Amino acid sequence: MKRAETIEQTRRKLIAAARKAFARDGYHAASMDQLTAEVGLTRGALYHHFGSKRGLMEAVVEQIDTEMASRLREALKGSTDKRQALLDEGVAYIKLALEPEFQRIVLRDGPAVLGAPMHWPSQNACLAGTIERIEQLVDAGEIAPVDAEAAARLLDGAVLDAAMWIAASDEPATVAQRAIDAFIRLASGLIAR
Repeated sequence: MKRAETIEQTRRKLIAAARKAFARDGYHAASMDQLTAEVGLTRGALYHHFGSKRGLMEAVVEQIDTEMASRLREALKGSTDKRQALLDEGVAYIKLALEPEFQRIVLRDGPAVLGAPMHWPSQNACLAGTIERIEQLVDAGEIAPVDAEAAARLLDGAVLDAAMWIAASDEPATVAQRAIDAFIRLASGLIAR
């Protein structure tokens, strides 16, 4: 096996083990010694590839966010109504907050360990996509002219805050439906013709 392949395989093993441990035990309770031993690696390998437990958390969050973005794109793949797709994307993200792994790692532990999500590269990629979609809608005359960045930040912020509310709730399904209903009303005003 080539060196690059070995490095990538080691990184994948560590990320998979960390993802499992962070989802099961939470970031702070997850043992790095146990995690590395489970995949036949040393703690030194973790530090070599990620620099720290926090660096490993960044990689896990990035992986989950990338998967979620892919799932959202796939869900909207056949959509021909771009205005409705913007609403549907927000609703789909809110629904992701019902998934235990996403709740624990990205919505609860992520901000506590990595800081505000608005500074995460993966969240900035989502924001850039939302800005682009709003610009396209404005350019096509589908929605009234609006500052695309401001509108995107407000929409993405609403969705992220709703997801965090769900993750912190004792009744996530009930809170999710309330959040979805309010988001649709809020976002519908933005995308009205």
